[in-house]
Amino acid sequence: MQKADTGDFWSFVVGEVRRYNGKGRGLGYPTANVAAVTDLRDGIYFGYADLARYRQRPALVFVGAPVTVGDEERRVEAHLLDINDEDYYGQQLRLRIEHFHRSNVQFASVDELTVAICTDEAAARKWFAAQKFNGKTEGTKCLPA
Repeated sequence: MQKADTGDFWSFVVGEVRRYNGKGRGLGYPTANVAAVTDLRDGIYFGYADLARYRQRPALVFVGAPVTVGDEERRVEAHLLDINDEDYYGQQLRLRIEHFHRSNVQFASVDELTVAICTDEAAARKWFAAQKFNGKTEGTKCLPA
């Protein structure tokens, strides 16, 4: 569903969280990953997630194959902002994706990827603030609050 004149939309992705290689956690951005089939184009999105005890948590969402870290399997990865890093494997993840941020890019290094994720997180927090998200979101991992 397209929202009038904003470029924003709504799309839902639902699936069971599964284990991949854990590289997001190693970069400081743990993700809940699903092997969901989606017609979304590869890229970075902002939306809201339900996972375990968390409801409608702001999430930074990646759709595609994380080729920069050497993986070519397409998936959906969600980094829920400001939640505890726990084991959510086997649990149901429900995403309401609302905003396309940018296309997927293969970076020259993991360091470049980490800088891009940090920049994406800052943009996501700004977007959520403009949406008047009622929960608290803290500062980025690499920029002050």
